[in-house]
Amino acid sequence: MGRMQLVRGNVACAHAAIVAGCRFYAGYPITPSSEIAEEMAALLPKVGGVFVQMEDEIASLAACIGASIGGMRAMTATSGPGFSLMQEHLGFAALAEIPCVVVDVMRLGPSTGLPTAPSQGDAYQARWGTHGDHPSIVLAPASVREVYDLTVRAFQLSDRFRTPVILLYDEVVGHMVEQMELPPLEGMGPVWREEPPRPPGEYLPYNAGEEGVPPLVSFGRGVRYHITGLIHDESGFPTQDPEKVSSLLRRLHEKIHRNLHEIVSVESFLLEDAEVAVFAYGIVARAAREAVRRARAMGMRVGLLRPRVLWPFPEEAVREVARRVRGIVVAEMNLGQMVYEVERAAGGRAEVVGCFQVDGRPIPPETILDAVIPLCTPPSGRSSLKGQEVQGGESR
Repeated sequence: MGRMQLVRGNVACAHAAIVAGCRFYAGYPITPSSEIAEEMAALLPKVGGVFVQMEDEIASLAACIGASIGGMRAMTATSGPGFSLMQEHLGFAALAEIPCVVVDVMRLGPSTGLPTAPSQGDAYQARWGTHGDHPSIVLAPASVREVYDLTVRAFQLSDRFRTPVILLYDEVVGHMVEQMELPPLEGMGPVWREEPPRPPGEYLPYNAGEEGVPPLVSFGRGVRYHITGLIHDESGFPTQDPEKVSSLLRRLHEKIHRNLHEIVSVESFLLEDAEVAVFAYGIVARAAREAVRRARAMGMRVGLLRPRVLWPFPEEAVREVARRVRGIVVAEMNLGQMVYEVERAAGGRAEVVGCFQVDGRPIPPETILDAVIPLCTPPSGRSSLKGQEVQGGESR
């Protein structure tokens, strides 16, 4: 067992990656994620791993993809501008079905923005940043302990579904220090991959079978196969056959969506009898929990729904809450991204109100409480707020 100590969020991420079996890190320094690279540079040599500082974020993810194909669990970390540069390679990894983990510690943008200020402006980029139809798994921790746990989970999901997995959290979560037990650096061991078939010529790298996830044999393990960013058939070579094109793209989605029970994760807080719900993730969920407590102390029945997995979006959980509450406040450090997903999933069953803040500071509980109070008033005593934004307690 490890010992109890004060741990920074980004440091927890690096330690968890080592325990998860990560043995390759390629990255480029960028605030507010740089501590992950610094920690990996110190830890990887101790476990026989490889750390490489690349010339930019494009090359960083390319190197991780190459390492993964070669049989190593691989990770990189960045923030908004670097995450934008990685999008083409995220698409490649999704199509070629190459496991890897990308950490995006969000800061305020667009462009250089405020490098040291928190934001949640990359929520949609994490899902739709790369072009074309592609699957996406995005985990959203809200504490240092959860950064650790979800980093390990990211590697597990990436291996399980042969897809890149994104760990998405904001600058506050990355830099805050909390007490936790940091386990020793005893990892999950080497990457487990399929043994090459006998004879090797029978191996089809994209023969997915009933599971929808093709077995992966690392390069250098006795078989030779083709990997491409083009649409391909089971052999890995390009195809323009409409039936095979459609089959591949649909399978990439289905391998995720038929296994939502393994992936989607939400936390509920005081929702059992709630009349109003707050939907929040990351550091905003911490403020939202306090806002719920204060609302309860004032006699209002308010609860919190917090997604640990942002994508695939927890549609069923939101739909179920919307059936039971009068309204849902969506609190975000952006000008409205997940609010549209909540509204779509709610399907008109409950009012959906946005509570947004983009001034470089975390949303305080008071702001969320100000957005909640009007929805707790009986409908006859208030005007409709549906579709409006609440900022600083005022609708506009």
